[in-house]
Amino acid sequence: MASDYSEHSEKHSPLEQFEIIPFAHTEIGGYDISFTNSSLAMVITVVFITLFLTLSVNTRSIIPSRMQLISELIYNFVAQLLSDTVGDQGRRYFPFVFTIFMFVLVGNMLGMIPYSFTFTSHIIVTFALAAIVFIGVTILGFVKHKLHFFSFFYIPGLPWYMLPLLIPIEVISYLSRPISLSVRLFANMLAGHTLLKVFAGFVISLGVAGFLPLA
Repeated sequence: MASDYSEHSEKHSPLEQFEIIPFAHTEIGGYDISFTNSSLAMVITVVFITLFLTLSVNTRSIIPSRMQLISELIYNFVAQLLSDTVGDQGRRYFPFVFTIFMFVLVGNMLGMIPYSFTFTSHIIVTFALAAIVFIGVTILGFVKHKLHFFSFFYIPGLPWYMLPLLIPIEVISYLSRPISLSVRLFANMLAGHTLLKVFAGFVISLGVAGFLPLA
């Protein structure tokens, strides 16, 4: 009986929703590049974003549709956020920031659909996104400021005898940003969807009583 209960618990584990399932095994040079359920979720996300923005923009109607209103709302939100953070000079980076924002947003919403897959719940995906942003920001920093880029690790007004202690801390803090950003999104999605699965299991196990507003 104990073994049956263990097998039943493993079968209905709330963590099984994060399992990577390959659809087609493919290896190149010893590296596994199989097309998985995570890959499919990313493809669906990209296709949905492309269709949504294309259909919401390509309209000749005088009165904007709901899709156009939603797309304009998201567009203005990201543009205002970028302007408040970087200023007017940040407009050149808007396409990149908007793409990352939409990819993460739609990917998170896709995971709310039953029997779908949340690819942002895997650290490899969130770390890849964070690494792309980190490397891009670092390269742009060196291109724009040259060696003066290192001055960002210096705190103005700091006593000279504190520099050997705080400058390494600032450098470590900067280098650890990809890890902190990726873990933050990964942990939120993993914990959130695990709790949803647990609560959903409670409702199903209660049967009809699970839908009653009982305290």
